[in-house]
This record gives sequence, structure tokens and C-alpha cells, in this order.
Amino acid sequence: MYYPEEIVEEVRARNNIVDVISEHVRLQKKGSTYFGLCPFHNEKTPSFSVSPSKQMFYCFGCGAGGNVYSFLMQYENATFAEAIKMLADRAGIKLPEVELTPEMKKAAGEKATLLEINKEAAKYFYYALRNPAGKIGYEYFKGRELSDETMKAWGLGYSNMYADDLVKFLRTKGYSDEMIVKSGLASHDEKRGTHDKFWNRVMFPIQDVGHRVIGFGGRVMGEGEPKYLNSPETPIFDKSRNLYGLNYARSSKKNHMILCEGYMDVIAMHQAGFNEAVASLGTAFTSGQASILKRFTDNVILSYDSDGAGTKAALRAIGILRENGMSGKVLDLKPYKDPDEFIKNMGAEAFNERIGNARNSFYFEVDVASREFDLSDPDSKTKFHREIATKLCQFADDVERNNYLEGICREYSINPESMRKLVGTVVNQTGLATPIRPKPKSGEAKLIKPEEGIIRAQRLLITWLSEEPGIYDRIKEYISEADFTEELMNKVASRVIAGIKEGNLTPASIVSDFMDDEDQKQVAAMFNAKITGLDGIPLEAGSKMDREHALKEIVLKVKENSYNYYSKNLSNDVAALDEVIKGKKQLEKLRNTTFTVD
Repeated sequence: MYYPEEIVEEVRARNNIVDVISEHVRLQKKGSTYFGLCPFHNEKTPSFSVSPSKQMFYCFGCGAGGNVYSFLMQYENATFAEAIKMLADRAGIKLPEVELTPEMKKAAGEKATLLEINKEAAKYFYYALRNPAGKIGYEYFKGRELSDETMKAWGLGYSNMYADDLVKFLRTKGYSDEMIVKSGLASHDEKRGTHDKFWNRVMFPIQDVGHRVIGFGGRVMGEGEPKYLNSPETPIFDKSRNLYGLNYARSSKKNHMILCEGYMDVIAMHQAGFNEAVASLGTAFTSGQASILKRFTDNVILSYDSDGAGTKAALRAIGILRENGMSGKVLDLKPYKDPDEFIKNMGAEAFNERIGNARNSFYFEVDVASREFDLSDPDSKTKFHREIATKLCQFADDVERNNYLEGICREYSINPESMRKLVGTVVNQTGLATPIRPKPKSGEAKLIKPEEGIIRAQRLLITWLSEEPGIYDRIKEYISEADFTEELMNKVASRVIAGIKEGNLTPASIVSDFMDDEDQKQVAAMFNAKITGLDGIPLEAGSKMDREHALKEIVLKVKENSYNYYSKNLSNDVAALDEVIKGKKQLEKLRNTTFTVD
């Protein structure tokens, strides 16, 4: 839902961030800032700061940060629309009906209609399960030991034997064949006309995090292919960006999520008290789904089938989780195939024990790899050790790699020094691992890639401007929004400079411009960093000469990059040509200029 900027800002301004966060986190005032234990990661020493002047929070431990909206979205696992409503209600503000453009109205109207159709279909399937014709579906669920309460909570249903009943029902509700087909609930061809996609199947409504039905999964009763059929992609249903059961699991207070393969696994686990379970939607686990999970946790436990296909899927999921900066563990379900079967036979307590003993994902990968080798044969055993060395190369950090090396050597009775030498050999032969450069000694310059230096300079200048707006008058002859060539930096710098010119720079309102979690973290970090030079060394307020030198160095770096950027992108762009001509003159003058700072 879109709200005008002035409404978003009014709601934010009427909710003091210290008061809001104090309702969830115990804060203690230290100077002008409040500190507490971060609610987003485990810590014993408070590194979570809340600034009343900036109306922002920032954790120096895990990097979480943002304004009052960001906090509620992360803490309550809420969408922006949900967060603004909570804060508006808290402040006694009535949110307005939003004016939409014709294009927005058309898109919103179509999505609203598709959501209505799915909701009506869910009700239709729900009641069909409880009618005499749905007895086969009801008995199936009872045979899977689901209670009536569970069936109701998940809205389980049945699509009967006739292939046009749902279409006829939806027509009586006033929906056109075009929209029924677009919803994914029906197909159309010349021979049969518009007809149901799902028939003779038990039905699993798929809901988004707001509990809206966006699609369906159906399991055939008796013989038939495919065994499971899912709604196709629609304007409201993107399989790669949703997870089954997340609308319930998002409220779990566990510090992990359990990722399963199927709908029944998720439902059975929730019924047994494991409300942190979710599943991918009839497709392989995707990077998009990993990004969604990362909003709620960094720890994922894989509870895939214990057969070959499940093992293969788990290995693939481990790689995706690792790419997204998440840690994964794997449940051992043997001697049973899946979590549903395990819980039925062993019970919830035994399943909880398996969760506590979930296998580290790296160890799991090595375990699986070991099955390919005959460890009683010296040649095969050597190949296995080389396979371990190759896998260890995925850890670029020396400390992390060494910890895993020592652990896996204990597991398989391998000499650690021999394995270190083998890892070194593999690195030299393949270049798989990215060596970590040692930290520079005192007085030694740290090696920084050119592009990293450019981003750092632009980020540092934004930090200086937000902390000391007065310096803008001293550098405005040389620096403008156009000099911030990195996309994120440009957006932030534009707002910062505009705020300084208007005399109302408010970092917390700038954060509201960014919906992406990672962007918010980066922006929050800019507004909560210490003033430093390009070398990253903090500058004391009293070191006037050092501060003046550092500021000039940063401004010069930003300007030189800007000049080079527009020179490369000159082509026939008149605006770029103007920037190049202006930039060259400014650079010449800038090199002979000294800035004064307080």
C-alpha cells in the first residue's frame, strides 16, 4: 500500500523511537544515546543504540539499523503497511484513503479481484470437503492423523470429481472467465472451453504473510498424474518469493526456521507444536525464498526426506543458504522418510531431540561425500581427503576454515597438519580459496580495491555531512548530488543535501525512502558511524589539522571519481559534458584549497 510522503513522515514523527523500542527492549541512557541488548542477535554486552536526536537505532554488533518503521518491521516480522498501521493506531492518526493513478488503480483492481477469486475458491473447497461428496478427501486427512481443528486452521479443502464446478460457482459470483483463468484456477481451450484446473484433489490454500490466499496446491485422490498440482504463476502468486506456512511461522519465537519439502510436513509439524516450519511451493528452494527467510532468521534447519532425492535437495539448499549468508543444519530423520512419518511414530519429544542434534551443514556435506568412497582402500581414502580439502576451500576466512578443518579431522581421524598441507596444495592448484590478507600493522596502509575506495569516500562524506551539516557551506562550491555516482549513495546524498539546504535534515525520514532491508542497514550505518578519514581511523574533535586534511582528502577522492565517471560516460550526453568541464575546473581549484573545520 502506498502512502504520501507527508503521511509517512507524520506517523514517524509522532512515534518517538525511544518510547517505541522501550516497549520491547530495556534501554539505559548513556550520554545522549540509549543502549540495550540487541533483540536481533544474541549478545551479553549491549551494542544496540537508540539515538533520540536522529530518531534511529543501530546495532554495532550485527549491523541492524533504521528508523521506527525499520524496527517494527524487523521485530514484529511486519510489512511496511502493517508497521505504519500499528504506529498510526499508536499515535491516534487515521490513515487516509490513498489516491491512485489510473495505472495503479487498474493494477490494484486486478490484483484485488484475483485475491477475491482465490478467497471464494478457498471457501468453496473448504465446504466441499465437509459435504458428502468430499468424504474421500476428509478421510484422507483423517488418515494422516490431522485433527478437525488443524484442518480448519489451515483451510484444507477438496475439489470434487467434476471439472467445471468451480468455474460455474465463480461465474455466479460475477467473475469473468478471463479473470478466472488469470487466477490460475482454470484453463481454457476450444474443445472444453473454460474448465477447472483442480478436480478430485485435496486442496491446500497457499497464503502470503498477510494471510491472504494467493494460490493452491492439490494432491490427487487415487491414481492420477501429477500427484501434486500447484497454481501457476499469477500477478499475485510468485512461487520463488513465497513459502508455505510462513504466515504462521513468522510469529514463532524460535531462533530458527525449519524448512520442509511438502505441505503435509509443515501442517503435521505445526500440529505437533513446531510452529517454525515452512516449505517451498512445489519447486526447488530458491535464492528468493532464502532472502525471505533471512528477514526472520539466519538459522535454518533442513528437514528434507531422508531418501536420495531429499539428500540431493538438502545439498542444493545448503549452497543457497550459504550464498545468502545464512547457516544451515540438517535433521537426521532415519529410520523414517519425512518429518510427518517421524512424528507419528516417535512423537514430538523425540523430534525435538533431533532438532537439538541437527547436523552442521558442512559435516553433512562431508558425510554424503564419504559414501562415494571406499575408506578401507588407501587410494580411495586419499581421494576422499582431497574432497574434504576442496570443500574446506569454500571458507575464505582463515579462522573459520581452520575451525572446520580441526572439527572434521577429529570426526574422521585425520592428522590436522596433513590436511592443512593438502588444503594449501588444492588452493595453489585450483585457486579455489580467496586468501585473507593479514591486518595491516600500525602505520601500514591497508590495501583497498579502487571501487571500494570510491564507495568508502562517498559514504564517509555523507557521514560527515549528516554529523556536521555546517561543512556543506565550505564544500558546496565543489560537491553536488551528481558527484555521488554510486546509486545508493546518490539517493542518500540528494536527500541529505536537500535537508541541509532547507534547514531540516532528518536522517530518520531518509531511511523511509528505502524498503530493502540491506539498503536500510547501509543507510543506517552511514548515519551512525564515527567521523573518520579514508584510512578509517576515527578523528577526534580537537585534532583540527588532521580533520581538515581528512576532509580535503575525502572531497578530492569523491570529485576525482566524479570527473573520471562523467569522462567515461561522455558520448553525446550534453549534461555529462557539462559535468566534465565543470569538474575539471573544480578539481584544479580544489587541489589548491584548504578546508576549515570546527
